[in-house]
Amino acid sequence: MSADVGAPWLVVGLGNPGPGYAMNRHNVGFMVADLLAARIGGSFKRSAKGQAHVLEGRVGPPGPGSRRVVLAKPMSFMNVSGGPVTALRDFYKVPTANIVAVHDELDIDYGVLRLKLGGGDNGHNGLKSMTKAMGPDYHRVRFGVGRPPGRMQVADFVLKDFSSVERKELDFFVDRAADAVECLLAEGLERAQGTYNG
Repeated sequence: MSADVGAPWLVVGLGNPGPGYAMNRHNVGFMVADLLAARIGGSFKRSAKGQAHVLEGRVGPPGPGSRRVVLAKPMSFMNVSGGPVTALRDFYKVPTANIVAVHDELDIDYGVLRLKLGGGDNGHNGLKSMTKAMGPDYHRVRFGVGRPPGRMQVADFVLKDFSSVERKELDFFVDRAADAVECLLAEGLERAQGTYNG
């Protein structure tokens, strides 16, 4: 299933709401969404439809190359993201193939990106909830956070802040992930994969 060029896009940054989670590895989707919002020049507002913060705008070059986009940060918790995302999809009439989930990915080295359409959830609770709600045929921008060190539990690892060493490069990697989202919307998955897949 390919994206519908004329329809709006829904770009969902996955994370957990609240300041205590803001710099967690699990919240990198929120970080990318915040940067995209800054690029558009707007600020998130609470959505009337669904438990989420949203911003409507356009990304890409002015003219026919720009794409209408709804940025969203679900304000449920990560493991129940599917409900808010489905409500936004229905309200804005977004085809599932025009939905992009930006999320942390354990099986990829820190800072490496992988873009794809469809697939499994790889144990990611946000994706699991989205897939249960609307099927797997949405785009993913997977932001590598690496595996937990030693015997640290996965849940403990993703709910910890990025380390001081990781933070030195975090802004660069978040910036690159935002570039990848814009490329995906404006130029399609194949071009974005060729440019940004690590």
